[in-house]
Amino acid sequence: MSVQNFPPIYSTVVEIFQWLKSVYKNISFPEKGSCLSSGRSLAPRGRRSCSSIGFTPFSVLRNEDLKEMLESNKESLKLEAMKRVVGLIAKGKNASELFPAVVKNVASKNIELKKLVYVYLVRYAEEQQDLALLSISTFQRALKEPNQFIRASALRVLSSIRVSIIVPIMMLAIKEASADMSPYVRKTAAHAIQKLYSLDPDQKEQLIEVIEKLLKDKSTLVAGSVVVAFDEVCPDRIDLIHKNYRKLCNLLVDVEEWGQVVIISMLTRYARTQFTSPWKEGAMFDEDNEKAFYESEEEKKDQTEATPYTMDPDHRLLLRNTKPLLQSRNTAVVMSVAQLYWHLAPKHEVNIVTKSLVRLLRSHREVQYIVLQNIATMSIQRKGMFEPFMKSFYVRSTDATHIKTLKFLFLRDSDAVFPFLFSSSQTYVKSQDKAFAAATIQAIGRCATDISEVTDTCLSGLVLLLSNRDETVVAESVVVIKKLLQTQPTQHSDIIKHMAKLFDNISVSMARASILWLMGEYCERVPKIAPDVLRKMAKTFTAEEDIVKLQTVNLAAKLYLTNSKQTKLLTQYILNLGKYDQSYDIRDRTRFVRQLIVPNEKSGALNKYARRILLAPKPAPMLESAFKDRDRFQLGTLSHSINSKATGYQELSDWPAVAPDQSVRNVEVVEPAQESAPLVGKTKKPKSSDAKFYSDDEEEKEEEASESGGSEGSSSSSSEGLSLKVHVVVTAPSFGPVKTHELLHHMTGKGLSAKYHFPRQPCLYQPSMVAVQVILANSSDHSLEKIHIGDRSPAGLNIHCFNTIERLEPEASVTVSMGIDFSDSTQAANFQLCTKEDQFSVSIQPVVGELLMPSTMSEQDFSKEQGKLLGMNETSATVAMATANTSSQAVSNSLPSSCRFAGRTVSSGALVLVSLELKESSALLTINTEKSVMASMLLRDLKQALALA
Repeated sequence: MSVQNFPPIYSTVVEIFQWLKSVYKNISFPEKGSCLSSGRSLAPRGRRSCSSIGFTPFSVLRNEDLKEMLESNKESLKLEAMKRVVGLIAKGKNASELFPAVVKNVASKNIELKKLVYVYLVRYAEEQQDLALLSISTFQRALKEPNQFIRASALRVLSSIRVSIIVPIMMLAIKEASADMSPYVRKTAAHAIQKLYSLDPDQKEQLIEVIEKLLKDKSTLVAGSVVVAFDEVCPDRIDLIHKNYRKLCNLLVDVEEWGQVVIISMLTRYARTQFTSPWKEGAMFDEDNEKAFYESEEEKKDQTEATPYTMDPDHRLLLRNTKPLLQSRNTAVVMSVAQLYWHLAPKHEVNIVTKSLVRLLRSHREVQYIVLQNIATMSIQRKGMFEPFMKSFYVRSTDATHIKTLKFLFLRDSDAVFPFLFSSSQTYVKSQDKAFAAATIQAIGRCATDISEVTDTCLSGLVLLLSNRDETVVAESVVVIKKLLQTQPTQHSDIIKHMAKLFDNISVSMARASILWLMGEYCERVPKIAPDVLRKMAKTFTAEEDIVKLQTVNLAAKLYLTNSKQTKLLTQYILNLGKYDQSYDIRDRTRFVRQLIVPNEKSGALNKYARRILLAPKPAPMLESAFKDRDRFQLGTLSHSINSKATGYQELSDWPAVAPDQSVRNVEVVEPAQESAPLVGKTKKPKSSDAKFYSDDEEEKEEEASESGGSEGSSSSSSEGLSLKVHVVVTAPSFGPVKTHELLHHMTGKGLSAKYHFPRQPCLYQPSMVAVQVILANSSDHSLEKIHIGDRSPAGLNIHCFNTIERLEPEASVTVSMGIDFSDSTQAANFQLCTKEDQFSVSIQPVVGELLMPSTMSEQDFSKEQGKLLGMNETSATVAMATANTSSQAVSNSLPSSCRFAGRTVSSGALVLVSLELKESSALLTINTEKSVMASMLLRDLKQALALA
């Protein structure tokens, strides 16, 4: 390339870019050994290397190049192109024209490529709705993908297509995703609820059903998102919160930060409707409210007369569980807890938020601004609340103007800080920041009105500022002095005279108007000075601002009534000037004043009341804080920040006079009568009048079937890897062998060993739990004390722990019962098995069969339900049966040609249907269930078991 081909040094950026484009327009992308996949740099034709001009060709890849890469046959090129495209999106660049090329790869088998494709589709699906609709079936199939990120992304893409025709598809997808095994997918379903509601509000009732289901979700990942959906779709349905209130309070600490913010906000509104006010006089705030349960009736009666209020335990639960969040690193969380305590806590407990709020003042200026606004509102209502941290509010030179002003708003509301405020104001009024200097003078005036002992000192200081060279300082001082003099006009005539002398040197309109108002209001106390000021104003009337002209007309009218001899001609002259002024406000005021003070035939009786109208005593102005009336809005909201009701703001309700029934928050949990070791083998289920897992008829049938040892049509697997509980359609269930697993080895447990097995019986603690029997043994030479369950992982894991074993002697063993809610997942339940001295990390891993319970139905119902679970809800495979030995032939002869099994998942109760069609050397195995991941795992285990049969 010759030298003259280079752009000149003075070229514009556009010219340089066009030159670079021309240099690299002929870059080729070889299919085999491509430099994109191998990591080598591409060089343009003419043997010119990229390094010779100091940049890589990736930075100048055009959309045409990216399209060519996306449509190539090499996965590596497609992947590299998608990385580039996502990089463009991250930089804020428009990549929408690549949509057709990108969407072609949505069905790729490369998981990494598919993830990047969905990242792109989530961004542009709403803009490219027509093209996205063409791939709607692909997105539906992606909802059944094994990868949770793909399933969630597919749902996000579907919900981003704002076309009403796909509303039924979106609704079905949301319902399926709300029952997904992955909490991330369920979280995405909660977000999709809001989008569908905005697209079609008529779906509200169905969406409320999904919200109600997701509110019961035990995952901390889902909690925040479903509460956002609740606030968007049905914020008035507090009945949905009753049963989940305590769960949300207990999960709050483990929820992600932005979820904590929305949950706290919702629970604040909920608490204001369900609990009585804790701000009553004589209220009792006892942390241990259980004590009241054991008191005698006489003690309760005496205490009721002395203390008319006792805090609801659920009210205390909310305050107790939100208190640790004051230490959160997220400023929004801290602010949410602060507003909760402000609106819900007893007055003597609110002070615990002060230290956390002061800590936020070290954050960015945007955070400081919001926090200072809320602190200002708090300090007005409860003075002295932040005085221990006064130094944190001192103004710094690096603070922005609005931060300085807010700090001064706080400081001037505090009586204790006046000496510092007054001394520092001498420096602050000299600031180059004029707005802050004006705020300083206003703060001094506020102190003068609020603290009568320092009024004279403040006035003297403000009078000194009248000699300041800065017009802004002088003008603001005049305005503040004018307001102060209204409170004590008789004692400060000298100040009025001094201000009149400075009148010629003041050019700010508001200050000149304020002095004229003072002259007119107290003209009788300065009879010699006021007419002279009016004379000066007559000379410059036409050059003054409108606000000054209005006050000049008022001064002329008042002097005409009080000193007519000296000012009659001046008044007439000024009224004539005003009569022909350009401003219609001045002309109207002039005509009105002339009719009011100059008697004539047209004025009538109005002239008689001129003195009472113009010289009426006026009340002194109140210098109130700008934040005094903001307490009508909830702290931390946008409405509070702008001091106006914003769209979507939900007002806090008043405390109810009588607390609603607190039993609505009770959740029924069936507890066992006592801990006892279960019998292995044949067991009869206890009949209980309170709660029954089966009906009486079903129990009798099962007991008979168990005693007879089963009958034709029952089946159980001899494979230890497969633990499937099934219920044969014709007869009662027959379970496979129970296998014992090691939970803790005695060497690891320092003498404590533990084994567990699944008894395959309904869990008595909660229907959604899987029953687990644990055998604890002490193989050491000393006793073990305080054996119990400790921390668990994940934190939201629902485990019913066994009662603490106080003492386990050497060579002794004990069997205890547990209940674990695996949420229809084979993910291990991790927890700590603890003694008095040690803690051991253990885990219980269920196989898919242990997550199912039997279900009885007729063949007709089986076929009906199977017909509802077709398509994406059906998984099938052909299993090759071993024929090399006679045992397989015996197995084939022992089974009918068609076997059917029905069950439900323990946690969610989802139906699982298994059918087996036997042929000569193979079998067709079909599983129908909406739990696609569980179906694939169950199919794998059954294939292994049947292949070994």
